[in-house]
Amino acid sequence: MSTDSFEYLMQKQISRRGVLQFGLGAMLASVIPLASATTMLRQQSSLIGFKAIPAADLLDKVVVPEGYRADVFFRWGDPVSDGPEFNMDASNSAAEQALQAGMHHDAIEFYSLPAGTANSDHGLLVMNHEYLDTQIIHPDGGFLDSPHTFTADKVRKEQNAHGVSIIEVERNDAGWQIKRPSVYARRITANTPMRIAGPAAGHPLMQTTADPLGVEILGTLNNCANGKTPWGTYLTCEENFNGYFSLADETLTSAEQKQRWKRYDLGYSYYGWQQFDSRFDMQLEPNEANRFGWVVEIDPFDPQSQPVKRTALGRFAHENVAHKLAADNRIAFYSGDDAPFEYIYKFVTAEAWDGTAGAHHGKLLDDGVLFVARFDASGKGCWLPLLFGQNGLTPEQGFADQADVLIHARAAADTVGATKMDRPEWITVHPDSGEVYVSLTNNSQRGEADVDSANPRAMNLFGHLIRFSEADATATEFQWEVFVLAGDEQHGATIKGDIFANPDGLMIDQRGLLWVQTDISPSKLNAGEFTAFGNNQMLAVDPRTGESRRFLTGPTGCEVTGVTLTPDMKTMWVNIQHPGEIPKLLEEKGIQKSPQKPNAASNWPDQQENGRPRSATVLITKEDGGVIGT
Repeated sequence: MSTDSFEYLMQKQISRRGVLQFGLGAMLASVIPLASATTMLRQQSSLIGFKAIPAADLLDKVVVPEGYRADVFFRWGDPVSDGPEFNMDASNSAAEQALQAGMHHDAIEFYSLPAGTANSDHGLLVMNHEYLDTQIIHPDGGFLDSPHTFTADKVRKEQNAHGVSIIEVERNDAGWQIKRPSVYARRITANTPMRIAGPAAGHPLMQTTADPLGVEILGTLNNCANGKTPWGTYLTCEENFNGYFSLADETLTSAEQKQRWKRYDLGYSYYGWQQFDSRFDMQLEPNEANRFGWVVEIDPFDPQSQPVKRTALGRFAHENVAHKLAADNRIAFYSGDDAPFEYIYKFVTAEAWDGTAGAHHGKLLDDGVLFVARFDASGKGCWLPLLFGQNGLTPEQGFADQADVLIHARAAADTVGATKMDRPEWITVHPDSGEVYVSLTNNSQRGEADVDSANPRAMNLFGHLIRFSEADATATEFQWEVFVLAGDEQHGATIKGDIFANPDGLMIDQRGLLWVQTDISPSKLNAGEFTAFGNNQMLAVDPRTGESRRFLTGPTGCEVTGVTLTPDMKTMWVNIQHPGEIPKLLEEKGIQKSPQKPNAASNWPDQQENGRPRSATVLITKEDGGVIGT
């Protein structure tokens, strides 16, 4: 077996703990050669123990397998602590929204209390709120629906519905409860002050009228997926920040500036905040957009701590951040840029982590090297460093310094020749083998001439998963393969089991089970080539065999996104985002959502006659109290 083959690297990284975890026993693990042990692992029965559920078509509820229960736990507008209750007519004020759960729940993480323990009965849930449905958040809609009634207070309410929620949760005899009031609970919004750290801090491209030093930013936006650092902090990722900034007149903009803005698709806002908040008017504040598109670190255990934008990890449409520990205790952080023909990145810290907890370790995220991936047809790949002065990242190519490289990471990745991918979304790392899995959700813009080995389908409607293996987290080379092509058999899928399309959220749990969440766009959902997939869903996939089983289906029009488990793996939380979006099937029947009829497609989860759909966190448990997935 070649020592640089994918198989060899995978076997090399299977730890003794991993072998024991799969149940071979200490004696077998110690006396059987690793290759034989690996073969035996693959021959074991499936990691998946539940009976798969069928695809759901326009079913307006959450469905889980027999023997499991799903309970709505935390909805948009619910108080995070001792704040006001939600008004079903959407009449809550901006000030009230700042004390309530934000809209469009996305990624989520559980942190045990006390900090540093593995307590499965008490902890913090931290979650993102990605964007808004402006037809639902106000009684008469947002800027696009009712421009003549759009106000500064509406802007502030929308800004307060973005960001992150932290809530305290506890299991007692009555089950899981949200603790209210809580000293830990808080909201982080589009107006929360945040420190800038890393190479871009203080750079001229980060300076604005309100922050002439370029060291503090108001807020975080479009918080999609996340990461959890080994030292116990939360990483929230700013994705499609471009949709918040408006440029009414390009005539006063230089050609160079236009090109930089174009690379991030800046200039059109579907919120209209620039009318009452000059930060979002690119003519008035041309650098404000440079202050978004970053990874933000938050200490969930200290409600007085200030979030920090870590600029060394680069600026792009961050999906999530997964990490892996190297042999020398340096850490690699992986992230995808979720847009067609964008890239997969890895940041490697310059210093080693000492293995202890504490938010002070965040400084490791300020010093290191950002790499971007190139996938070669041979099944090998390499990480290309994005360092000023190297590989064409020079003044002659328009880069002034390292901060400029990071602020314009997309242009830097173009310059060094990285592989353009089909919308890199979530990334997750196997806890034992070290394999890295990446979801590539779709790319209908890829033509026949654009097809390559890592993106093998033109008009990639259904997406795929890639996995790769490295000799070490700090390695600059890797072996890769297409793990699965999503879709159905008619469209060349390689799924072994329940079919799915547009893979998005990913998580590998402690047993090594891969959880896959889907995000079929409402413009395609439940119709045409996507009819067979039903509503969006979450599946369990055995990485050893590729077997997939459908575990959860969501309500009408939703995306299933974000999942976390307690350390004992007996409690799971899953987020349901934007229920009530109009699926194509209903759109074809003339059904439309409006501020006057917000529940045209879905009334989940409250099912009130005059209600409105609300993104929510769902609590999932096994009726026999067992491990989720078994």
